[in-house]
Amino acid sequence: MKLLKYNHLNVLIISVIVFLFSCQKREQNKMEVTKEITAVINEIERVEPPNWFVGFKDTSLQLLVKEENIGDAIPSISYQGVTIEKVHKARSNNYLFIDLKIDESTEVGEFNIDFTFADSTKKTHTYELKSRDKKSDDFIGFNSSDAIYLITPDRFANGDDSNNINTALKETDIDRSDNYKRHGGDIQGIINHIDYISDLGFTTVWPTPVLLNDMAESSYHGYAITDYYKVDSRFGNLSEYKELAYKLREKDMKLIMDQVANHCGIGHWWMEDLPFGDWLNNQKNYEDNIDNWNNETNIGSNHRRTTNQDIYVSKADLKGNNEGWFTPAMPDLNQRNPFLAKYIIQNSIWWIETLGLGGIRQDTYPYPDKNFMSDWAGAIMHEYPNFSIVGEEWSYNPLIVGYWQRGANNRDGYESNLKSPMDFPMQKAIVEGINEEEEWDKGLIKLYEGLANDFHYASPKDVFVFLDNHDKTRVFTELWEDTSKVKMGLSYMLTLPRIPQIYYGTEILMNDSANPGDHGLIRSDFPGGFKDDAVNAFTGEGLNEYQKDMQSFITKILNYRKDSKAIHDGKTIHFAPFMGTYFLFRTKGDETVVNIINKNIEPITIDLKRFEEVGLEGKTLKNIITGDTFIWGNEIHLSEKGSVLLTTKI
Repeated sequence: MKLLKYNHLNVLIISVIVFLFSCQKREQNKMEVTKEITAVINEIERVEPPNWFVGFKDTSLQLLVKEENIGDAIPSISYQGVTIEKVHKARSNNYLFIDLKIDESTEVGEFNIDFTFADSTKKTHTYELKSRDKKSDDFIGFNSSDAIYLITPDRFANGDDSNNINTALKETDIDRSDNYKRHGGDIQGIINHIDYISDLGFTTVWPTPVLLNDMAESSYHGYAITDYYKVDSRFGNLSEYKELAYKLREKDMKLIMDQVANHCGIGHWWMEDLPFGDWLNNQKNYEDNIDNWNNETNIGSNHRRTTNQDIYVSKADLKGNNEGWFTPAMPDLNQRNPFLAKYIIQNSIWWIETLGLGGIRQDTYPYPDKNFMSDWAGAIMHEYPNFSIVGEEWSYNPLIVGYWQRGANNRDGYESNLKSPMDFPMQKAIVEGINEEEEWDKGLIKLYEGLANDFHYASPKDVFVFLDNHDKTRVFTELWEDTSKVKMGLSYMLTLPRIPQIYYGTEILMNDSANPGDHGLIRSDFPGGFKDDAVNAFTGEGLNEYQKDMQSFITKILNYRKDSKAIHDGKTIHFAPFMGTYFLFRTKGDETVVNIINKNIEPITIDLKRFEEVGLEGKTLKNIITGDTFIWGNEIHLSEKGSVLLTTKI
């Protein structure tokens, strides 16, 4: 009987324990469910910029918040030094724009932004303020001491096969046989070959855009951005982008970011729900015809870039350039909308800080609202006074190009704040001048007069010069696949008072001769950048003698140029072409660099007395390419067509 009672007691005790445990378990499960629900409730779809930094001259920050019915919410922040100045609702109730002030004394850290709705429900977003890696004055941009290597990342090198395809994106296939499909090149591919680029003598790398381009086709080029804060996963991720910038800095090199303020891609996330009725140019026409938006006649563009300077311009023509869409697949952004303007400026500054950039290249510079572009460049240069921006103005008229450079004496008083316009006029002059064979001096005069136009530029040495790029026919093709002509063009460009850029593959004579000007062909794969390539330009395996010679030629000039104060910042003297030759001198201190371009097929002797004002008589000069020495006397014998580069630095 006692044993029975004892057993009943045990059972009772065990039952109570089980009951209590089950209650505790249910409570834990309830708490876990509550946490999951809270996590869902607290999630905000987008807050951009995704983070910010303390210590800017401009203490303002405007957050774009995207979340369903967020327009019904009231935001609040409780963090020392951060104040909500104003809250703006949009046309779409799924947006809020919040103006913040971040005091100079604000400490780095995380804080919550609470959004309270009319029914007292809340959503919370945690925002971070980060410290800056360096001061504004320490962001040093590219300049005339640099040589820039332009890369189309998809076509340069595939460093990571695992990121080739993302099935969540619209374009998923890789097809190297199709020049308009993705080929698989990525950020890691550039990182893997920094030593190659550095050994050639380049100091700066400019990749075309690597941000997300979630487009149905031809997304490889990067200029139809669909998320301004996200790296395209097929190129890699933000960590790899940061690593590229870091690895370049380790080599004392710089990274230029290619940005696009004029347009986005039709697949951009905001195209499904535009914040305002004027977020885009020509927006009403687009929204009224959205189901049939594939006709060039709908977009309202005339591409008349001279409307920005034309004193007789009609309003209709000016609107057609500034407000027309670039293509039906690239919506034209309306920078006159103050929220979009702020968004673009902040995005540029965010990337400068995040990557530690050495410069920005701005695409299609004369297409957006020019007053905004002045504000955009001005905001950046105010924050980073030693930074550099280059703007693409595809015009062969130096009057037009010069208009866009800061300090220009423009009739309308316009100040662009842009340090470096692109020198399309010089590119054309070099190609046409070197190709002219019937009248040699006439051709060389195009080079001579192209440089003589420098009187128009506010700062010639800050103008950005090139022979070809990702949009133009390869220079080897344009110069009739004549290596001596390519050497003339390159040597001239690299000794000008300019910032020079060379397109990847020029060093191995890549061409688009099969279909000159075809963009897909211009952006062909760099040999050796992809598995199973029969030729490897990085190692020299499989290159022919002409390709190896051109690699060597560029390497010798660029590596000399790195330390040449005369080329970076020297006085320039040139003499009008004579007897099929053109002499250019760059001098600083005791260094003089002489570039002789000779178009004579037969040997010729030139009297040097004509150049006595340069003061080289009796001095010993070394040939930068061959290493041979030469005493500057009464005459020089030129044995073959081409370029002769001499220096007083022995």
